[in-house]
Parts: sequence; structure tokens; C-alpha cells
Amino acid sequence: MGDAGSGSTSKVERTIREYGLEGLGAELEAAWTGEDGDRTSLRSLAEEFNRTVLGAAMREADGSVTRSDVESAHRALADDDVPRSETLRARRELERLGVDVDAVLGDFVSHQTIHTYLTGEREARPPEEDADRLDDRRETIERLAGRTEAVADSAVEALADAGELADRPYEVFVDVRVTCGACGADYRVGELLRRGGCACAAE
Repeated sequence: MGDAGSGSTSKVERTIREYGLEGLGAELEAAWTGEDGDRTSLRSLAEEFNRTVLGAAMREADGSVTRSDVESAHRALADDDVPRSETLRARRELERLGVDVDAVLGDFVSHQTIHTYLTGEREARPPEEDADRLDDRRETIERLAGRTEAVADSAVEALADAGELADRPYEVFVDVRVTCGACGADYRVGELLRRGGCACAAE
């Protein structure tokens, strides 16, 4: 563990250097591994990282910016539930401050990018019980799918035997799948859990 090497080219490390956020990498690692108590999720870490980047850009443009100002601007730019009019208003206000909004948004990262940075750059690993929990969830889903398949197969066979279903050699398959709302990619749920999320999130 520890700070990434000077030859690092990851987006997270480049952004940390560009915005002068020294120490942020160590904070992300400590929060994810639970070094200081409860663990923080990757999604929450990505949100905090992006909020910090936006705050650094806003303060460089106007040193009087408050944390509340940053949180409000981040919500307007990053929350899909915010009305478009509010987002446009926030963009105009930031541009009046001298913030290059498109550049800042381009420096925002996904939770998968944070995961790649922490595990690749910093060689951080979550507590072992978390890996066990993921395996437990995957096994539970696969076990339930197998049970559903068995029940459905039995029902089809019984209906065919009773003459309520055309007597044919039926085969029952239960395939639990997950579709990424961002890119439309389709995965078996076990594959998605094993790979840690959709490939489109890796930048």
C-alpha cells in the first residue's frame, strides 16, 4: 500500500496532481479499507472525489466559495434527478466564476475507476469478509436460480403428463441477467459480480 509511484498515469492520480489534492489518495484508501472505522462504498468515494475536484476548481476561481456552494453545484451537475433548468443555471454561474465546467466534468470519475486506482495503483484490498460476502451473494443468487429452474421443470412435466400442455421434450432454463443502464451491456449476474461491475465504467 502507500502512495502510487511517480510514473503513474491513472486518471485518478493525474487528477489528484492536476488539482493539487495531495493526500487524497491515502484518504480514499483509508475510507475504502475501513482503516479508521466503517468502510465507505466505492460509489460514495467516487462522489466525494468528484465533489472535491469541483470544489478545488471553484476555489481556484473564487477563494470565498463555501462547502455548501460546492455541494449545491455538484448536485446540480451530477444528480440525474435535478431539472435541466437548474443544471444550466449552475453551469452559467460556474462559468461566470471562471470555472471550465466541461473540463471539470471530464475529470470526474466512476466508482469503477476508483476501484481500479485503489487496487492497481495503491494495491489496496478490502477486508477479507467483504470478498466472502460478495461470494455469498453470488452463490445465493445462483442457488435460487437453480431452485426456480427445478420447480419450473417439475411444473412443466406435471402439466404435460396431465394433458394440459402439449407433450413435447421441454427444457427449462433460468438465466438471471443484469443490463447496464449506462451502455446497455448485458451480463449474467454471476459474471457481473465477479468482474466488479460493467466494463464501461473502467476509463
